[in-house]
Amino acid sequence: MLDEQDLHLDDDRDAYALDDSLRAQLRRAVSAEDVDAIDALMEPLHPADIADILEQISSGERAALLALWSRGIDGEVLSELDWSIREDILPLLPSDVLADAVRELDSDDVVDLVEDLEEDQQGAILGALDDADRVAVEQALSFPEGSAGRLMQREVVRAPEHWNVGQMIDYLRSEKAELPEQFYHIILVTPAMKPVGYVSLGRLLSSARATSLKDILEDSFRTIPAKQDEDDVAYAFNQYHLISAPVVDDDGRLVGVITIDDAMSVLDEVNEEDLRRLAGLGVDESLSDTTFETVRQRFPWLFVNLGTAILASVVIAQFEAVIAQLVALAVLMPIVASMGGNAGTQSLALAVRGLATRDLTSANLWRVVMREAGVGALNGLAFALVMGVVGYVWFDSVLLGGVIAGAMVVNLVVAGLAGILIPVALERFGADPALASGTFVTTVTDVVGFFAFLGLAALVLI
Repeated sequence: MLDEQDLHLDDDRDAYALDDSLRAQLRRAVSAEDVDAIDALMEPLHPADIADILEQISSGERAALLALWSRGIDGEVLSELDWSIREDILPLLPSDVLADAVRELDSDDVVDLVEDLEEDQQGAILGALDDADRVAVEQALSFPEGSAGRLMQREVVRAPEHWNVGQMIDYLRSEKAELPEQFYHIILVTPAMKPVGYVSLGRLLSSARATSLKDILEDSFRTIPAKQDEDDVAYAFNQYHLISAPVVDDDGRLVGVITIDDAMSVLDEVNEEDLRRLAGLGVDESLSDTTFETVRQRFPWLFVNLGTAILASVVIAQFEAVIAQLVALAVLMPIVASMGGNAGTQSLALAVRGLATRDLTSANLWRVVMREAGVGALNGLAFALVMGVVGYVWFDSVLLGGVIAGAMVVNLVVAGLAGILIPVALERFGADPALASGTFVTTVTDVVGFFAFLGLAALVLI
């Protein structure tokens, strides 16, 4: 009998991390083709944990597992999988298993499942849906990619604006009510299907039956245009603390609803994309990618970085004679460049995040720029004092200490300004600041740092 502790998460290491022994037991069960053991291991797990296991094992292990345990894959597991893994898994599932899994999903989850798939895979999933559900998904797919229309679910709980609490409760309890698995608001609509407000379930259940629904409307009500960018939708949910919001077409008619879980998923994706771009990674890169796919995504920006590094080397080459006369300069150059790069990265991270959350605007840009310049100057003076002492003690030269101190001040001030101004400028020109800013900021700090240090050395020491 399997140890119950082995079936659960490893509490000592991480309350939410899968126990390594679970994966080892699963591999043994798959190798032995022991379906009962696989069931015992997988059945207690949350769909998100099953998805994690499928993502963490190799493609060969994944195929062997699904050959024995494909009927354990349901709609929730599919919705939790990384999109790159979904493409590999779908062909491995029997058609009836896939059909049952897809039918369990809300329309927004089905859209999320199929929008990144090849046309033949899309057809297989759409073909498994009922006519009404298929039409709803196809209509959602007709909206632009990355829009609210793709994000919304078509299952909406609505009511005529003239109803009272008693009528609404009776309807919700009736057999004719086709309710989504989870919902937060009842949307009131006009005869023309235009939303006029919504009522929370809490206020509905705590109000007298005779109370008009119009009298208990929520103040947070706002509609989302179906063609609005999903990033703007996520911002609205976060900014105005929304739980759900109705989606309307160009004529203002209700076509769906977006819930907070979908909006927060978009926000998480935006944050992850910004982090990846700042690191020069591909937006779609994942741990399951092959070596070639990873190289293909990383090579372009590494090539760009090579070009900027050559530019910094060109600056150094202009002072070749100076470096030849005073070798100590070569020893101290990396310190100047490193300090400038780190300071620039700090300002850059602040600016990119501020632009993403819309906290950095034209209204406060000048104040932030002046603050970063001041921070760079003060940090520069502090580290200038430190490096001045280091230069004197290490190389017994007051002038050399003064040179590196001056270069440190210049480079940290420039780094602070570059970290703010470069991403702002890139956004004004329509470029993604998270993607390109890091390379430009590094180039500026390296070039300015080397030029200031070696230029001052040429003037003062030679």
